[in-house]
Amino acid sequence: MKRYRHRKRSGFVKICAVTAVPMIIAAASGKNDVTEKNRPAETTLTANDTTEAAASVMSEKVERSGEDMLCGSIILSHGYGIKPEIEQGENFLKLMPPMEMVSDDSGPVPYPTQWGGGGEILRNTFGEYIGDNFFALAEGGQVNNKSDIPNETLLSESWYMPNFTVDSLAEPLVLIYHTHTCESFEPYVRDEFDTDFNFRTTDETKNVVMVGNAIQAELEAQGIGVIHATDIHDHPTYNGAYDRSRETIVPILEEYPSIRVVLDIHRDALGDDAQAYQPFIRVEGKEAAQIMIISGCDDGTMGMPNYMENFHFACTLQQKLEKDHPGFTRPILFDYRCYNQDLTNGSLLIEVGSHGNTLEQVQFAGQLLGKSLGELLTEMSGG
Repeated sequence: MKRYRHRKRSGFVKICAVTAVPMIIAAASGKNDVTEKNRPAETTLTANDTTEAAASVMSEKVERSGEDMLCGSIILSHGYGIKPEIEQGENFLKLMPPMEMVSDDSGPVPYPTQWGGGGEILRNTFGEYIGDNFFALAEGGQVNNKSDIPNETLLSESWYMPNFTVDSLAEPLVLIYHTHTCESFEPYVRDEFDTDFNFRTTDETKNVVMVGNAIQAELEAQGIGVIHATDIHDHPTYNGAYDRSRETIVPILEEYPSIRVVLDIHRDALGDDAQAYQPFIRVEGKEAAQIMIISGCDDGTMGMPNYMENFHFACTLQQKLEKDHPGFTRPILFDYRCYNQDLTNGSLLIEVGSHGNTLEQVQFAGQLLGKSLGELLTEMSGG
């Protein structure tokens, strides 16, 4: 049975009570099966193990980036060093570290408890991108224009505010869902990833549902009504996930006409069988995964004539995020894709980190996104 979460201010009290747990796990800063590699023997690690290991680390892996990352050739989705945690600032909720969360039902594909190696993790922070298809937005961030529409036209469109109004913050205003619900992440910062793990799990404390929960928590802390659909759409069958997620969200939109913003939260997959990128920035001494907004456009065959209205929202949100946390976003991907963005004029797909990012990095990225989005919506409401 489908299940939805609709929590308002009262939910925030519960969050505070449940999640006021000190951050004690190390934190920093795929979608395909992989071939067999030579790897160290598997080990079973717990939260205590990772904390003890962190104390023994003398130096952090060199953070790498290069021209190849900025030219657009490896940055877009085709859609063991450990260091101690640094105490988080006071501007965000204190959420329970994901590795300490225990699911009531981890489902048919539980998150691993043993980890091998075999693949290299490349830590980096993507900066300004170069190339004719990239252009800068006036107040921060960039757009990666993969369409036939001239950059100059899109730049002019980027000045428009979102094509919706915010009448009430308390009514359901934001819908969060996940087409690829099982997408998962690294457990903690390390030099290698386990090439036997395909970065997918039905454990919602270790997949993108956890990221959605972080976004939801920060929105609700600002009094914004949120519905979070946690249905699994990509297991046991991956193909057809967008059709199934559409079946989930259409009834919600019909029941709650107050919804203005619809976010399909994913994670990217940057790298190949041998390497995985871990894009991150630091905010208040804590690492957050970099994110990428995808705003689809129509070539005349997708039934999405109002796609530019979603683009207006994407640009407004991108600039807000960049003003709040410079370097947090990778360029908006503007391409011939639908992703159910025909359903509203405030629909976006957001890639929160990549498979090389850690659970805590993407959780914090979700908080950054939720807090900035909440402030934007509050401003739009005149509040």
